[in-house]
Amino acid sequence: MNEGGEGRADRLLALIGEHRAAIREALDDERYAELLAGLEALAAAAPDDGPAVRRALQGVRLALLPLPFGHPVSAALDSVRLTAAPPGPGAVAGARELVALLAAAPSQPPAAGAVAEAAAEEGADGAPDELLRAPALSADEARARCAGAPPPELIRLLDPERGDRYPRFQFAADGGTPHEVVLEVNRLLLADIDPWGAAAWWLSANTWLGGTPAALLGRLPGRRLVEAAAALVEGD
Repeated sequence: MNEGGEGRADRLLALIGEHRAAIREALDDERYAELLAGLEALAAAAPDDGPAVRRALQGVRLALLPLPFGHPVSAALDSVRLTAAPPGPGAVAGARELVALLAAAPSQPPAAGAVAEAAAEEGADGAPDELLRAPALSADEARARCAGAPPPELIRLLDPERGDRYPRFQFAADGGTPHEVVLEVNRLLLADIDPWGAAAWWLSANTWLGGTPAALLGRLPGRRLVEAAAALVEGD
């Protein structure tokens, strides 16, 4: 049975609470601060503000990516891309309960200042800063590659300092045009609506594919990438 975005988000939050001590041991102070900042942002989001909920949940997801392979929480990370089936109000309520639980835990989390610093490192609209550190083209460079306005299917991330950034993996390495398979996958991931979520999918480890999708371009048949994205959107 397919599990919607609400159920997938609830499951991830429940696993974080259940394995909170092991998570604290596995993450360094910086990553743990990012996890707390993401959970606090999710807890503070308006339940009906879908984009804010998505961004906060992606921050939580990215903070947990360094968990070792086989960790009980790792298996839940790939399911939280949440495009066609976004999280609902229950995710916000769950985050509030989890923040209270972690605050009461005797695991010596980083000081509040570290949490605030991690939150400040996020993009202006709450997107994880590490996505902006990935190699990217400027708006002018993207227009040159596309011989005109870049198609809406391309992931376009707004950097508050450098303006629009188009992750470089979307384009042929020889200076050519966008990969057709990237455009097809991005349509499935609704990159024009949720570019940060689509970028996180491409640039994060994917256990189903056995690697990071962006790094697998040209190494795996394009159909495998499309099927992985489709399975995620459909909730399989």
